[in-house]
Amino acid sequence: MHIKFDEKKKIFSISTEHSSYLMGLSADGILTHIYYGKKVDEAPELSGVYTDKIKKAFAPVYDKAFPGITTAGTYQEYPTFGSTDYRTPALKAEYADGTKITRLVYEGHRIYSGKPSLSGLPAVYAYSGDEAQTLEITLKDKYSDMSVVLIYSVIKGFDAIMRSAEIVNGGAERIKLYSALSASLDCYNSGFELTYLSGTWARERHIKRIPVSFGNFAIDSKRGASSHILNPFMALSDKGADERRGEVYGFSLVYSGNFTAGAEADDDSVRMYMGINPFDFCWVLEPGGSFQTPEAVLVYSDSGFGEMSRTYHRLYRTRLCRGKYRDAARPVLINNWEATYFNFNEEKILNIAKKASECGIELMVLDDGWFGKRNSDNSSLGDWTVDYDKLPGGIDGLAKKVNALGMKFGLWFEPEMVSPDSELYRRHPDWCLHVKNRSRSESRNQLVLDLSRKDVCDYIVGAVSDILKSADISYVKWDMNRNMSEVGSALLDGEHQGEVAHRYILGLYSVLEKLTADFPEILFESCSGGGGRFDPGMMYYMPQAWTSDDTDAVERLYIQYGTSLVYASSMMGAHVSAVPNHQVGRVTPFEMRGLAAMCGRFGYELDLSKLTGDEINQVKEQTAAYRKYEEIIHKGDMYRLLSPFESDGAAFEFISEDKSRVLLFYFNIKGTPCIPDRRVRLDGLEPEMYYRDTESGRIYSGAVLMNMGLLFPRGADNISRLLSFEKL
Repeated sequence: MHIKFDEKKKIFSISTEHSSYLMGLSADGILTHIYYGKKVDEAPELSGVYTDKIKKAFAPVYDKAFPGITTAGTYQEYPTFGSTDYRTPALKAEYADGTKITRLVYEGHRIYSGKPSLSGLPAVYAYSGDEAQTLEITLKDKYSDMSVVLIYSVIKGFDAIMRSAEIVNGGAERIKLYSALSASLDCYNSGFELTYLSGTWARERHIKRIPVSFGNFAIDSKRGASSHILNPFMALSDKGADERRGEVYGFSLVYSGNFTAGAEADDDSVRMYMGINPFDFCWVLEPGGSFQTPEAVLVYSDSGFGEMSRTYHRLYRTRLCRGKYRDAARPVLINNWEATYFNFNEEKILNIAKKASECGIELMVLDDGWFGKRNSDNSSLGDWTVDYDKLPGGIDGLAKKVNALGMKFGLWFEPEMVSPDSELYRRHPDWCLHVKNRSRSESRNQLVLDLSRKDVCDYIVGAVSDILKSADISYVKWDMNRNMSEVGSALLDGEHQGEVAHRYILGLYSVLEKLTADFPEILFESCSGGGGRFDPGMMYYMPQAWTSDDTDAVERLYIQYGTSLVYASSMMGAHVSAVPNHQVGRVTPFEMRGLAAMCGRFGYELDLSKLTGDEINQVKEQTAAYRKYEEIIHKGDMYRLLSPFESDGAAFEFISEDKSRVLLFYFNIKGTPCIPDRRVRLDGLEPEMYYRDTESGRIYSGAVLMNMGLLFPRGADNISRLLSFEKL
């Protein structure tokens, strides 16, 4: 890990253990991109292998000193709007005279130890100055007093580069920013393929892969949240790259709001870009002010998607997640939602808790319906006062009774929302996002509170804190069940309304920073109708998220497999639920539901009193098995061995940090008659070492397990197996 600048060659080099990132300064001061990929010399001889500008047909020449050359063919690090580059710009600004032309040229740089935090935004962090290095390159607009500081950081032990930009108004007049992306990367068009994650509610983060072709392909969210529909991640890869082979370039955005990510290709190049969505975005940059973009995390792998994913897993698990529960064991929980929905009282909750305690479950979570007059989803959001008709002893009384069973107690909140039928809305109708003299669209009978306002943020912190202080609460499920519409704020004038969506996210982050700092002993889990805000930004404050409202074991194999492309198993809330499944009506074996949930943060979402004696015994066995294997699953390396998107099965492998223990989860989704057994080859083992199957006692070499593999049945629906190996 190091960053250097070759003064003679005018080349910046950023190195991780296995990758290099090179930039150069052209004669006219443009910061150009040279190379990103497998490790090369720090400042190589580039004659014959690189040019910082390419001639383009039918494109204007922007400088007579360079005839035939246009920025339309320049590989730029931070391209701008208004010159001779017709591709998607990273920066588009409007100046006081109405012009929108910007030309950034090199002004200076500095290299230093450590990694800076980003003002008001979550970001990857370093333990100490010696662990990280940062390069800041300042580019100055030739026509105004605006500067852009490009920030690049690397951390020892991770093949990742963190990028962001700070735009600074050094002049005396306002500047309007219409686009301020976090990263842009130009590279040679070698016939890449593009991978991204898409879906909808109850079907989040399915893997999509398409060829990169001429034109501009983009994914985005305009919903005010990262969304169920598309995730703030994209990857370029060699054609045919798989889990083990091929070059892969991952791009992930540490942000929870409106985003865009795209690939724009022509005959010469592909431009990857990522950042805040320019859609409905306009930030007024006051004189002397600055704007910080979110952080983009770039990961390069020359060993396929598997190694890219493991880099993201290790980085996000240990250098993005924070607090006590980053590394500590987390409780096995049971949530009452699918067991009771709104129809519960203290007796019902305690009956579930008693059964759970007998099974070794450690945390009872009370979901929606405990506050105000909340007997359905049509009222009371914002009124965080206890419903004493349901809970005569209040939250404190219920928590004490749950604690007396030897269990911890957790609680559901949806603090970012307000019901029109609520005391809060009647007192403060202007506190929701809205536009004057326009309708206020409702979804799930609720509106979105305006977190761009400090008074609203202060209210949320105070209301939630009062409840958390009132009882022994060990866990919070933080939900958000609708996206933004009529995005406006009563406190901002017309010129600043384009800032609302981003200011909302900044307000949310400030609320989460305050609450997680004030209650460090509480485990916070993020939720947004399941996986509607499953992104790195939220993981900075909450180390796990409810992966999807769809708890069906088969659907979860697809969802969790796709999610694992970027996010570690330790981040995925995963529960065993009743059958027929509440979302799709499917009946799957109890064993399969348990093993699918064990591949994430394990828990239950059902009424234990309705289970058979055999199923109760399985709950006890599953809880004990999860406790036995939890550390391997959540701190070890994960290998995807069989994709449900490419077969009728799935297989996941986990290897402990010390490489001494191995778990293999196998699932056959759809049975086929008269078909040979499926061969599953393990990965990441030491070929010359030997591994014992802890159940059968059979001993295999690592070479046999990785090359010959193991055989599994395919003749019936919903077969599942868990194998455990110990290295001898």
